[in-house]
Amino acid sequence: MKIVFDSSTLILLSKIDLLREVADNTTIIIPEKVKSECLSKKSLDAILITTLIKEQKIIVKMAGNNEAIKKIQRDFKIEAGEAEALWLAKRLDCAIAVDDGPTIKACKVIGLNFTTAIHFLLNIALYNRWNKSIALEKLEKLSVYGRYSKKIIEDATQRLKGGN
Repeated sequence: MKIVFDSSTLILLSKIDLLREVADNTTIIIPEKVKSECLSKKSLDAILITTLIKEQKIIVKMAGNNEAIKKIQRDFKIEAGEAEALWLAKRLDCAIAVDDGPTIKACKVIGLNFTTAIHFLLNIALYNRWNKSIALEKLEKLSVYGRYSKKIIEDATQRLKGGN
């Protein structure tokens, strides 16, 4: 499965030590702007993302059509990286991995499928790749690094503990 990623989701997955596993099971595509955002600071996240790009586990593509991207950015009041990722996902007819609230709303408006770092964590945990305590630890880290509402974290906790 191929998915276009926004920088927020790449960085969050890196921070909870899940990015490599996702990259092993998903074709990760990012636009140039997302690459530059992710690599702008010297950090462990940037080192891992650079490594995955070199290993061709993350594919960098030109988004194209700068006017359309600027329009998306203006219309939805989102940053350039998010706008490029949206445009690229739409152009490639694939889902987008995004954890930015305004971009998620834009996905809903334009009918683009999306996933989040929490979705990746839940999917891996629910397919028994990790035990519940590890998954709950990673969810705790996501609650610290991400800007999730209390309701989203509580729902994910319930799912990891075996509830609906």
